[in-house]
Amino acid sequence: MLLDVLSYGFMQKAIIAGISVAVICSFMGTFLVLRRYALFGDGIAHVAFGGISVGLFLGVAPLWSAFVVSVLGGLGLQKLRSSTKISGDAAVAVVLVSGLAVGVTLVSASGGFSVDLFSFLFGSILLISQEDTITITAISAGIVGTLLVFQKQFLHISFNEEQAKVAGLNVTMLNYLFVVIAAVTVVTSMRLVGILLISALIVIPNLSAMLFGKGFKKTVGISISMSVFSVVTGILLSYYLNLAPSGTIVLIAVALLLGTLACRSLGLISKIHIQEPSKISHNA
Repeated sequence: MLLDVLSYGFMQKAIIAGISVAVICSFMGTFLVLRRYALFGDGIAHVAFGGISVGLFLGVAPLWSAFVVSVLGGLGLQKLRSSTKISGDAAVAVVLVSGLAVGVTLVSASGGFSVDLFSFLFGSILLISQEDTITITAISAGIVGTLLVFQKQFLHISFNEEQAKVAGLNVTMLNYLFVVIAAVTVVTSMRLVGILLISALIVIPNLSAMLFGKGFKKTVGISISMSVFSVVTGILLSYYLNLAPSGTIVLIAVALLLGTLACRSLGLISKIHIQEPSKISHNA
């Protein structure tokens, strides 16, 4: 019966796109969690909501307007954090509410919510088109490739920006590149779990993986495995049980986190302190 479901074209496209998104969210999410930017995805997702509203209001492709606005929002967030005394989480909060305000204002000006907007808010992975699948897969490959190329530099600035400057790294440009990649990751992932749940897919699998206390590469591998499992299982269960795919995916990821915590409390996993991510790099 499972093979019959996988023979459906819409299910094949959903799983291919879902796995692509799971990989980039896990990979990028590791850096975000290490940088104490766990809520960055949520902030950029709300900026993307404003971008989508701009696209729908102007009659242009909402996904591409979301890309543009999200990248600008990410760059603005980095500028706000680096040129002022505003902390990272406060800067995220400012960007978050600004994007949300723009979105709500434009939605009200255009006569209310539409079906398209709801699909971005809550995800519509089972309705994804072949063109969207190809686009998501291609962008995901580009994101993974970029992260692999700049992996050491991003790790360096994640733990100590001042030391990275002394080592000769162009920290400012690397930070801007990082937030651009993160913004593109968020927008690419919206079709899977939606704007309202995107931060869960970025953060939860990484928290689960960090509980194992392994090196950076192994942590990324565990996070990707958990994320892919959550996505594929969530898509299949949502189809059989007639549930929302986005919510099902996130609930499975939460279940994996709770299961990992339970195993750690029983001594099945060596204990580490999540608030000390430097141990991850030292074991890399």
